[in-house]
Amino acid sequence: MKLIVGLGNPGEGYAQTRHNAGWMVLDAFARKFRIGIDRHEKESMTGEGRVAGGTVKVAKPLTYMNLSGNAVKLLVNAYLDTTEDLMVVFDEIDLPLGKLRIKPSGSAGTHNGMRSIVESLGTERFPRLRVGVRGETHQEYRLRDYVLDEFAPEEKPLLEQTIDRAVDALVLFARGDLKRAMNEFNRDPT
Repeated sequence: MKLIVGLGNPGEGYAQTRHNAGWMVLDAFARKFRIGIDRHEKESMTGEGRVAGGTVKVAKPLTYMNLSGNAVKLLVNAYLDTTEDLMVVFDEIDLPLGKLRIKPSGSAGTHNGMRSIVESLGTERFPRLRVGVRGETHQEYRLRDYVLDEFAPEEKPLLEQTIDRAVDALVLFARGDLKRAMNEFNRDPT
């Protein structure tokens, strides 16, 4: 089984914010494979389906971003034998909108949700998919305000393309081909 966790914040007020890019990708992935994210378990909303010949569980922690590790640890302990079968999808302010970065492991960087997960799991050894959310106006805001702001209307077409590419990358992860996902999707899309 593969576990794909999208990071975000619960509540309508956060639904379209930059900080919820992980949830946006997860929702698009679930729609593509007709996976209902309708089960409340382990401090998350989850769903399960078949993708690329294997079982995939998707999860959206309901703990708010800064406490994501609590939910992720519960899910990992319940469903996985190794954290190599976990993929965490999250927004990345250090990447411009339109860029993706997939890594098999690494530090949490400045992302509080990832810090919480690394701390809770006690390891940095799990794959992650960073979704670039930095637009042209990022320097006009404090970081906290910027990531909790919605995407500008002119950014939405590029956001949709980015989400589609992220979904394709997750399919390769589900197939067990993380290296190919990195080779194909860490490159500039143009």
